[in-house]
Amino acid sequence: MSTPSTAPVHCDVGLIGLAVMGQNLVLNLESRGFRVGVYNRTPATTLDFVAANPQRRLVGSTSLREFVALLARPRRILVMVKAGAAVDAVLDELLPLLEPGDIVADCGNSLFTDTARREQRLSAAGLIYMGIGVSGGEEGARKGPSIMPGGPLQGWDALRPMLEAIAARVEGEPCVAHIGPGGAGHFVKMVHNGIEYGDMQLIGEAYQLMRASGMTAPEMAEVFSRWNEGPLQSYLIEITARALEQRDADTGAPLVDLILDKAGQKGTGRWTLAAAAEMAVPVSVIQAAVEARILSARRGLRLRAAGLLPGPRTGPKVTRDVLLARLHDALYASKVVSYAQGLDLLSEASRTHGWNLDLGTIAALWRGGCIIRARFLGLITEAFRSDPGLENLLLADRFREALARCQDAWRETVADAMLGGQPVPAFAAALAYHDGLRSARLPANLLQAQRDYFGAHTYERVDRPEGQSFHTTWPEVID
Repeated sequence: MSTPSTAPVHCDVGLIGLAVMGQNLVLNLESRGFRVGVYNRTPATTLDFVAANPQRRLVGSTSLREFVALLARPRRILVMVKAGAAVDAVLDELLPLLEPGDIVADCGNSLFTDTARREQRLSAAGLIYMGIGVSGGEEGARKGPSIMPGGPLQGWDALRPMLEAIAARVEGEPCVAHIGPGGAGHFVKMVHNGIEYGDMQLIGEAYQLMRASGMTAPEMAEVFSRWNEGPLQSYLIEITARALEQRDADTGAPLVDLILDKAGQKGTGRWTLAAAAEMAVPVSVIQAAVEARILSARRGLRLRAAGLLPGPRTGPKVTRDVLLARLHDALYASKVVSYAQGLDLLSEASRTHGWNLDLGTIAALWRGGCIIRARFLGLITEAFRSDPGLENLLLADRFREALARCQDAWRETVADAMLGGQPVPAFAAALAYHDGLRSARLPANLLQAQRDYFGAHTYERVDRPEGQSFHTTWPEVID
């Protein structure tokens, strides 16, 4: 086994954290011509990784002091460790070893408020701190991810050539751009993950409806493969088809049929919901997706309820061709709503935090390398670039017309699912948002009357200027 060098090698960049994502990002960097210093808190992991790649320009270190000494100045250090306390622990050890002008970039899924706090801390020490969202999973990290850097422009200028070199490319453009100051990069990555939650849940509900109709995994795989050749083309549709094709090595059965229906999550979906609630932005598809995962995890309760709670005696009877045609359009329309809600949250966050986010650029970054990459992201990019002031994606001509075409199938899909007792929370949430958005009058007037009745919260009137408050002395309720 090779041992790490102690000589001053002057690596171009250093990376801390050699889990799978970190290792793949290192290999990506090295393949683009960079000499990379690497460090992991477990020395054996560092030594084994360097030994497994003897022909690559990698230099391992078993101490942070030695790691820092390897790097050319100003130092460029990427951190790929678990979000939360682990990042702060690395910074606590690292800061005494650095010098003014050095750059530290957190490339994990950190909460954006933590990133803003850390930037202030490092800035006070003369250091540059960047919060960089990286999407694409293991394959993206190795071959080219979508990269969302936030932080000072000085840091972006220093890291830009390296980040552009390792990023995915679409039509010759690297899928990386400076997002904005502070925690903007990590906020955009968080919302990306929220959209990912919604997208996955919608695909899962389509799968559920196909399965309930009697389709087998291979039959469903063929449908998703076909859909991936049209408007629904995306990374998630593609891997869904491949997952449904996979056979279990031991039994020969479709592997998906043997996987427990109990989903996990790492927290970015819940963070998105918290941010949306704080800024009063509806993200109902993401909400439905997060809650669906939570309900799936309560499997014991579901199994008990399955034997106690009755469902419908009969469901709607439609042919398979009709089901699939409707389902295709319902999935497309619902996905558009999911992206629209996420982009609306980004727009509000930009106003709240003064980030000046460019939604067209962000959509362009997501066209390649990331988990939610999809054909229609090109259309989203065009919509916001042609109208930077676009208030909501659903109001763009192309998408408004698409939803009009899909509307009947969308409604029929949700109605049939309800009549058949099949849970489709994300499909239903997307449709309800669409209908709420297009409603010139909602029942909130009655809600305001109720609030004023029990709490004297006041209300506005349609026949008076906006902003004027009124209160009524309501009749007393006698118990």
